[in-house]
Amino acid sequence: MRIVYSDPCIVVVEKPGGLLSVPGRGPNKQECVAARIQQIFPECIKQPSVHRLDMDTSGIMVLALTSTAHKHLSQQFMARTIVKKYVALVDGIIAAEGGKIELSFRLDPHNRPYQIYDPVLGKSGVTYWRKLANQGARTRIEFTPITGRTHQLRLHASHKDGLGAAISGDRLYGSGKTGEQMMLHASYLSFSNPADGRPMEFESSPLF
Repeated sequence: MRIVYSDPCIVVVEKPGGLLSVPGRGPNKQECVAARIQQIFPECIKQPSVHRLDMDTSGIMVLALTSTAHKHLSQQFMARTIVKKYVALVDGIIAAEGGKIELSFRLDPHNRPYQIYDPVLGKSGVTYWRKLANQGARTRIEFTPITGRTHQLRLHASHKDGLGAAISGDRLYGSGKTGEQMMLHASYLSFSNPADGRPMEFESSPLF
């Protein structure tokens, strides 16, 4: 984990794939971004996370060091004024240049944490996407999610009514194997600084 920026109220990090954002269930799943931030910044609040990246997803995250900053950032996420962008490699050639995906999905309680398409009981997820390049038998895609549902980009990529092409290395929705890197990276994040409202932008290039 690399610290990209910090001030008295927030810290921005670049999370590696394979590291949890927040603690999981069980003693062997306590190592995470939030725990590391609490170790590095002893004054940090107990729950610094205001958003999450999947364990297998790498890239930019912002965390709050104070309760005031946590509330401010959470309000920005709820109001959808925070802009997030991701870069992914998907398995297959995507012919279209871009578009909008809107699918409703929910947790499958019999197969956690797998999400399933459910237009009746599911919650709507909205993602804009554009093709960046073809790379052999794969396509490099930029995703801009409007909502922040669990596994939203992974399901929107793999589902037949989305891109119909799973993210490379995805063990849940694609053909990824244990230990294989998932090619999904949080590449851009912009928000207002909770202390003074100044706009902040952070970019990170994927390793793939």
